[in-house]
Amino acid sequence: MNELFGTLPDGTPVHRWTLQRAGVRVRILSYGGIVQSVETPDRDGRAGNVVLGFADLDGYLKHPEPFLGALIGRYANRIAGARFPLDGVTYALEPNNAPSSLHGGGQGFDKRVWDVAPVEHGLRLSRVSPHGEEGFPGRLEVTVTYTLDASGALRIAYEAVTDAPTVVNLTNHSYFHLGGSGNAGGHELRIAASRFTPVDDDLIPTGDLEDVAGTRFDFREARKVGSGYDHNFVLDGGVTEAAREVAELYDPASGRVLTVATTEPGIQLYTADHLSAPFSPGDGIALETQHFPDSPNRPEFPRTVLRPGGVYRSETAYGFGAR
Repeated sequence: MNELFGTLPDGTPVHRWTLQRAGVRVRILSYGGIVQSVETPDRDGRAGNVVLGFADLDGYLKHPEPFLGALIGRYANRIAGARFPLDGVTYALEPNNAPSSLHGGGQGFDKRVWDVAPVEHGLRLSRVSPHGEEGFPGRLEVTVTYTLDASGALRIAYEAVTDAPTVVNLTNHSYFHLGGSGNAGGHELRIAASRFTPVDDDLIPTGDLEDVAGTRFDFREARKVGSGYDHNFVLDGGVTEAAREVAELYDPASGRVLTVATTEPGIQLYTADHLSAPFSPGDGIALETQHFPDSPNRPEFPRTVLRPGGVYRSETAYGFGAR
């Protein structure tokens, strides 16, 4: 189902699409590829929304910084100093999270209106990011396909091609609260990661890969999330051809379960400690599948360079259930 959701100040219409399958209903906006809501049953069969979002377009325009539910690019997470070298050239980006560039800059993919076409059980979003957009080189053609599979899992498949060398790292920035409201710190989390990337005061990785054993970053066995996390976890297995399950989030109160499967080598756990009105700190938990932050400046990290003739591919699936 497709309906008009609102109009941008320049007159551009924004539409909302609804997908429904296997008891799960998802609403997606053409603005920012935003996942506005995900409704799924609790252990008693009562449906409720499990992601943070706004009821109208004005909410997203007035409060862009949390990136609620948005499609993030060209580069998810931070690039130190808002610059990176590639083939002997240093590219300057917008320091929208000074001194770093965050989530593709001040006018990243999350603030663009995407072309949307229906596909079986889903939608295909597409746009062309021109050479130089937010400082990134190359004309990048991007398609992102959202589908609901037979189990009701939301699958997000990313593809991109370029006409010049560039860097790419795409993700979705949904904040999950499996109980629907209140502080999500009591959720229980498991992450298949034996290491994480420690960061400096600007949340930039130091370049080290530290063991989680004996630290507060050890989620190899499920435990309460708590707060104070905005860190990348190094997923066991690295980059994979097919998405494999890497995380599970559980809400003891509602019984709802979220599973995360991905082809990516990392996942950013953000406990939303800096959310502000109309939300409160800790109201949701973001689990952003990704390549590591600042990889363009870290040759020792998995590479994020895309060259002409190559195809960027990534897939993440969010599964929903209850117990």
